[in-house]
Amino acid sequence: MQLPVVVGVDGSEGSLRALDWAAADAARSGHPLRIVHASLWERYEGTRPASDAARPTEQILAEQLVAEAQERAQRLGPDLRVVTTVQPEDPVAALVRESHEAALVVLGSRGRGRIAGMLLGSVSLALANRSHCPVVVVPTTAPSTPPKSGRVVVGIGDAAGPSAAAAFALDQAASRHGELIAVRAWRSPAHEAMSHPLLVGSPAAARHQEAEDHLDEVLATLDPTGSPDVTVHRSVVQGPAHQELIEAAAGAELLVVGARKTGGWHGFHLGPVNHAMLHYAPCPVAVVPDAYLSSRPEPDRP
Repeated sequence: MQLPVVVGVDGSEGSLRALDWAAADAARSGHPLRIVHASLWERYEGTRPASDAARPTEQILAEQLVAEAQERAQRLGPDLRVVTTVQPEDPVAALVRESHEAALVVLGSRGRGRIAGMLLGSVSLALANRSHCPVVVVPTTAPSTPPKSGRVVVGIGDAAGPSAAAAFALDQAASRHGELIAVRAWRSPAHEAMSHPLLVGSPAAARHQEAEDHLDEVLATLDPTGSPDVTVHRSVVQGPAHQELIEAAAGAELLVVGARKTGGWHGFHLGPVNHAMLHYAPCPVAVVPDAYLSSRPEPDRP
């Protein structure tokens, strides 16, 4: 059974952009689309229809909301398999539960919260910390420049092997028949001494070479046969990782970062780089938990 692409909707402009992104991803990947609205039956703005004695008015409005979302998704993808659900509970709890049986969960960066000017909504941030599958957070506003079709950016950290984020990024780039930009940022401490007496040249040059070698090793392990559906570009840059990733994400369809398991109530650890991406990246951001590697489907490649 194929796991669905789950999208959370609340009627806001941000959730409509998330719905469009999720519908496109589901159509491209062949997964069904599951539209979820969860609420504690808070009142909505606007005219309230005549009350149904068997159901709260808020539930009627919620059902209308998901019906309209389904119609929108079907217009975008006439062949999509779309199901909807309305759940009378906290949105974070509902979407975390959905994430146990989902290929990914998609939602807007801001919903119908009371503080409309917040860069990132509380639901988006909480779900990114606790989801059991990849989460894609779609910005409320469109980028100032159109993205290049098929471009996916991923940051490569210090770990020896490919991360779950790198694997997810490769799969996303392959599904788009696009390009993967693998960014390895490095920084050289001031007044750094050479670590080996036989090494010559500046410490910065040595650091850069180490970063290039590490990136080559990771990519060779990630995609040893070379996917015909993806063009891989290597980017080794000196500077803060968050700054370099935000710059690389300009013109991308997706930026991918990882989430490390902590075992606490929040589930995963989103470091300062990930927080910066979620708040300031100019494109949708995917947060990928380590568990993606164990549940990753076999890529459909020749």
